Amino acid sequence: MPDWEAMVLVGRVARTHGIRGHVLVNAETDFVAERFQAGAQVWTRVDGQEQLLRIADARLEGPRPILAFDGYESIEAAERLAGAELRVPESDLLPLPEGSYYLHQLVGCRVETTEGAEIGAVTRVDGGAGAAVLAVDGARGEVLVPLVHEICVGIDVGAGLIRVRLPEGLLELNETRRAKRGTER
Repeated sequence: MPDWEAMVLVGRVARTHGIRGHVLVNAETDFVAERFQAGAQVWTRVDGQEQLLRIADARLEGPRPILAFDGYESIEAAERLAGAELRVPESDLLPLPEGSYYLHQLVGCRVETTEGAEIGAVTRVDGGAGAAVLAVDGARGEVLVPLVHEICVGIDVGAGLIRVRLPEGLLELNETRRAKRGTER
């Protein structure tokens, strides 16, 4: 059985759909149709136990897949999956073109300015592919850096390095956000 923490999140079960055990999934992948198709397998954690699920039926409703899993043929059974994460081993990810990367691969990368000043290391990536933000922990605390080409001008996953050209005031904006959050507690 793969290590749960080492697996990659590809979706979250939002809720049941209908009375025959289908669930609506919030996809966390750019490859929705390829990842969520009949016969594919994903891992989940139900009642503290990892479980391999085989997709018995799949269709798209807009950008969101509606799935049925073997062994979950009723609404009562499917309700147990509400809120559950769906993960796959990293080895099951589709290959990407040269120069591309998966968002989870950015976690742990060092972030420095184009002038060589260290900002910190990426601790998480918030949002999806269209509006992702890097959470960078460093000497200034947590800094949120939009993952856009104009700011993240060089990403080398192999070297674990992201070079950024920060817009004027971004670091100060993050400090203001932290200070404000601290006074609201």
